[in-house]
Amino acid sequence: MPAPVIVKGAAVVASRSRLVRKLALFLAIVGMALLVGTASAMALPIAVLATGTSANAVGSGEGSGLPEVSGDWGYPLAGGYTKGRGFGYHPVHGCSFCSSDHKGYDMAQGCGARIFATGPGRVTIAGAHYGWGNTVIIDHGRGIETLYGHMQWDSIRVHIGQRVETGTVLGAEGNTGNSFGCHLHFEVRVDGTAVPPERFMAARGLPLQ
Repeated sequence: MPAPVIVKGAAVVASRSRLVRKLALFLAIVGMALLVGTASAMALPIAVLATGTSANAVGSGEGSGLPEVSGDWGYPLAGGYTKGRGFGYHPVHGCSFCSSDHKGYDMAQGCGARIFATGPGRVTIAGAHYGWGNTVIIDHGRGIETLYGHMQWDSIRVHIGQRVETGTVLGAEGNTGNSFGCHLHFEVRVDGTAVPPERFMAARGLPLQ
């Protein structure tokens, strides 16, 4: 009786065919995940990749959560980030518009990551601002100001004169102004003079890398 043998063979072939299709689908999903991971890595700022190091979680979230807070102050990003140039002499070879005397601290989570106010104060700048591109500046009183530069166009959520609190969302990480890769230029000024953000934040229990 050959018919059952033929049916059994067809079933085996169909089963193998389904297995092959499932395997192909699995490999396709893995391949897409690898491509997305590669694209995300390529989206990091060139300047950051040139000098940066990967962070373990510095804040309490992962870009979509809330930043870690200590007293009245908090981080400008939530969760881990990649460090670029710090404060001081940091030339960027091949960049004609990058100042070698860097007045801030560069940090990146990726294009579109939310940027937060590091302390309470009043917004004095919210928009295009010289080489910093789309920028927010906050006056915290007692001569202290913080600057958040290179944010995405149309991402700023605050306005001049607005009172903000620690953790208020200001906008999104971008690549505007004198920048060639998405990152946040975070700057601290005391009595109008830029000071090292690393030292300023560490004194408030919020060490940067």
